[in-house]
Amino acid sequence: GFDSAVHFAGLKAVGESKLIPLTYYQDNLGATLTLLKLMEEFGCRRIVFSSSATVYGVARDEKAKLKETDEVGVTITNCYGRTKFMIEQILTDFHGSHKLLREQEAQQNNSGDLSEVDESKPVDSSEQQSQQQQHKDWSIAILRYFNPVGAHPSGKMGEDPHGVPNNLMPFVAQVAVGRRPHVNVFGSDYDTKDGTGIRDYLHVMDLGDGHVAALKYMDEGKSGNGKLNIFNLGTGTGYSVLDMVEAMGNACGKEIPYKIAPRRPGDVTIYMADPTKAKEEMGWEAKRNLNDMCNDLWKWQTKNPNGYGGEDSTVKKVKPVRHSLFGS
Repeated sequence: GFDSAVHFAGLKAVGESKLIPLTYYQDNLGATLTLLKLMEEFGCRRIVFSSSATVYGVARDEKAKLKETDEVGVTITNCYGRTKFMIEQILTDFHGSHKLLREQEAQQNNSGDLSEVDESKPVDSSEQQSQQQQHKDWSIAILRYFNPVGAHPSGKMGEDPHGVPNNLMPFVAQVAVGRRPHVNVFGSDYDTKDGTGIRDYLHVMDLGDGHVAALKYMDEGKSGNGKLNIFNLGTGTGYSVLDMVEAMGNACGKEIPYKIAPRRPGDVTIYMADPTKAKEEMGWEAKRNLNDMCNDLWKWQTKNPNGYGGEDSTVKKVKPVRHSLFGS
């Protein structure tokens, strides 16, 4: 059977979540409750949950790197982020309840009449294994992503948003391949080196490694076994919007057009992770740099200029790029 689950599933578009909040609450929370019930039913008590940096909301100090101990839930600006925060609370309550039930059971056993136990009766191994499974604590790792970007280095797997991309780099990649005319840069008057917002971007392959590290951290005999832990997954390094546009231009070998647009409500100046805890406790840290992120994304986009083959009426159809920095 299964001994672990990695819970990635969920609706994730910030803007869309403001338009259809009930759908987000129903899908994201409902699916999590169903999963936890099934895991409990079948004795699978180890889970990695894909949370989000959006649970931090608007930080009190925008220029400080966010730590797992910082306040969450209070200043979240969208329904998507609130569903992630609520699921974190559900997992925390669920983990705590299991511990309380075990303590109550232990008290009842200690107060019982132990003289009635028949020690001469052989112990059924399957029954003993079942009892051990029932007493097994839940191991939970909550991973707060910052801004995953990039693609698999083979170019065979990448992000293919439906409609207009909600995230910066898929949009930039579509401009680079000719599907969209230019990138809109929202705001150029932030207190940063070039006036554009700064974010912590993480290669999706490093993100995958983070999940593997979390699973190993919860193995029998390891520090995370039977516990609930929260980790930031980020690089701790920030790049501005214009940094990202320039880096993608370097990857594709041409300048990417952009236009300055008004600020968007709710956008903050800087949003970066402090990933120290993940490194110290799980032994995980990001290994790939900005060039890796953009080169891998461009390789996927050139191999899949129109995505995975689906029609999208919001963008211009383009022919596959036959020659690129990666060859054909």
